[in-house]
Amino acid sequence: MRGMNGCAEGMIVLVLLGLLLGLGGCASTGHQTGERAADQVEAVPLEPRGVVVFDGATGSVAGWDAMVGAAAGADVVVIGEMHGHALGLASAAALWEDVIARSAGGSGPALSLEFFTRDEQAAIDDYLTGVTDEDGFREATARTDGNYPEGHRAMLEAAKDAGLRVLGSNAARRYTTLAREDGYAALAELRASQRALFETPAGSPAGPYRDRFFELFRGMMASHGGADQTEAELDSKIEGYFRAQSVWDATMGGTVARAIALEHRPVVQVVGQFHSDHRGGLIAAIERARPGARIVTVSMVEGPGFGGDDGGDLGRADFVVDVGGPEMAAAAE
Repeated sequence: MRGMNGCAEGMIVLVLLGLLLGLGGCASTGHQTGERAADQVEAVPLEPRGVVVFDGATGSVAGWDAMVGAAAGADVVVIGEMHGHALGLASAAALWEDVIARSAGGSGPALSLEFFTRDEQAAIDDYLTGVTDEDGFREATARTDGNYPEGHRAMLEAAKDAGLRVLGSNAARRYTTLAREDGYAALAELRASQRALFETPAGSPAGPYRDRFFELFRGMMASHGGADQTEAELDSKIEGYFRAQSVWDATMGGTVARAIALEHRPVVQVVGQFHSDHRGGLIAAIERARPGARIVTVSMVEGPGFGGDDGGDLGRADFVVDVGGPEMAAAAE
């Protein structure tokens, strides 16, 4: 994709290679860069709340407090992260902490996490309620420093300290693999106890989200063993991966909708940015599961651009957060 930075491009390669090898993970893209609105703001310190926050509709500077206020007043907040980006994860954790501080009434906010699955919910609850300690929790959920970075840990610990719910929102990989290889019908044949651990979309989602997914995968698969396949063969294979992606979206969307039904406000869903950027598949899934929900989207990017032929990052999210552009690098020097 045009204008992708090296860090994001490297992440895409690793994630997609994992998918192609059957190791799983969500498709994730970096943002596109164009004329930088950030050129008009001064350097800020490398501190989670010191990042530059833009209004995604206009490209103008919005500010951290405006983002927190909008998030605290929403039904759902979807934070699109760049997996493994330390400052981005720290800023996401800071946003969650500030939402906790500003929220009142109902059952309180809830944290919904892509990187935990529904079948890990009991292990999460055991830790939150003190049945197990952190070592036991990490063992039960197979968490390591590699798959449980400090930003993710900070989010969960903040919820634990506040006595709030944390939801494993995703479908386990064994079910998305089944969807990829055998289709949604194979999932429908499973027992009720198994079907409670995932959800499927009503048909195959269409539109720009699907188009971006296919474009991304065609390029990657052509570079990794797909050059000798026909276009029809490539599309069939990509269709399988898109089914898996759509099961992830539908499952997370259903998890968020259930939390709203339990009067949690807002439900903060943390997810790889491809799922939510430009009103992606996760946003559509939430809207199907909970029509009328007030959704605020946030995207963590490196050096947003709001110009260029296609508008760059305009419309990427309600709030676009610069967690690594030139201003951030200058501040670190």
